[in-house]
Amino acid sequence: MQNYLPFTRPTLDDATIAAVAETLRSGWLASGPQVLAFEAALSAYVGGRTVRAFTSATGALEVALEICGIQQGDEVITPAMSFAATANVIMRVGAKPVFVDVDLATRNIDLTATEAAINKRTRAIMPVHFAGLPANMDALYTLAKKYNLRVIEDAAHAIGSAWQGRKIGSFGDIVSFSFHPNKNMTTIEGGALVLGDADEIRDLELRRFHGISRDLEGNMDVSLAGGKYNLPDVSAKLGISQLRQLDGFNAKRRELAHHYFKSWPKNVAAMLPAIGDTGHSWHMFAPLLPFEKMGTGLKISRREFIANMHEKNIGVGVHYPALHLFSLYRQLGYGEGDFPNAERIGRETVTLPLFPAMTLADVERVCGAVAEIVSL
Repeated sequence: MQNYLPFTRPTLDDATIAAVAETLRSGWLASGPQVLAFEAALSAYVGGRTVRAFTSATGALEVALEICGIQQGDEVITPAMSFAATANVIMRVGAKPVFVDVDLATRNIDLTATEAAINKRTRAIMPVHFAGLPANMDALYTLAKKYNLRVIEDAAHAIGSAWQGRKIGSFGDIVSFSFHPNKNMTTIEGGALVLGDADEIRDLELRRFHGISRDLEGNMDVSLAGGKYNLPDVSAKLGISQLRQLDGFNAKRRELAHHYFKSWPKNVAAMLPAIGDTGHSWHMFAPLLPFEKMGTGLKISRREFIANMHEKNIGVGVHYPALHLFSLYRQLGYGEGDFPNAERIGRETVTLPLFPAMTLADVERVCGAVAEIVSL
């Protein structure tokens, strides 16, 4: 039997493991010199903008909303196709997530629908660079400028992605990255926020660690009820090593994704993801399979498809169900039929294996398994 092929797996070489072990032996485990070094390396990677590390991208997004002054009664426009954290943080600061549909091919926010949703309560747009494919940044920021709105980019999938040759995070308003183990690079758990305004950087520092500030003599004050989102040094050391390898990781992801397009079985009428350009970092490869199209759809359900793939020792994910159909957001008045593209993606999406340690033969194995299962 062939080895199990998960839908994702972090790449951790011996040098990285040794570097983390060295940090453990140093005795400095919480935030310290490695965090500062990691933030400096991330800053250099995104062209010199200020970067602050967090224990999660979720925490980073929540703090981003807070430093933008978004609160009770405000609205933030965000796509109906994303992980739950994107919308949850909007509610956690007391604001309302206003969902809009996404483009069926790119899975990115529909900016025409975004403009139609803007009203006097709208304070920000929170786009998601889905699967590592950047949203249309020119159109996004033109729209935000027109209505004087903040942009908080959920770039959880997009570390190393680029828009017209410029890295995501190297320009724009506020950008949040994720370093969860299933992302293109990892710190185990972790994230980062990229921003440029000096006052907001100071505000972020307070909100990231208990609202604590110190004067030149070391006297401590607490000026607001901050949280605790500081990244440990152990995680930062892992991040430093991962960041050095990131461009290589992403190059391999692009190679594997392009081989999926080349190897996709002709008998499987899937809607493959948008190819994008060289700036796509390919966090995921997630085709749409017509499980629920009566008459022209597949003979099996998605649950059966995933089970059959598992029997062939191949892991499959689902990224993601449509956000507005979760019970929390139905309470805001959303329901079936509101965002057809997001709902179709939620019904038909499957996330197939894609990670740097894979080979082209692994891609062919996955495509062969898909062809066998669909023809059952």
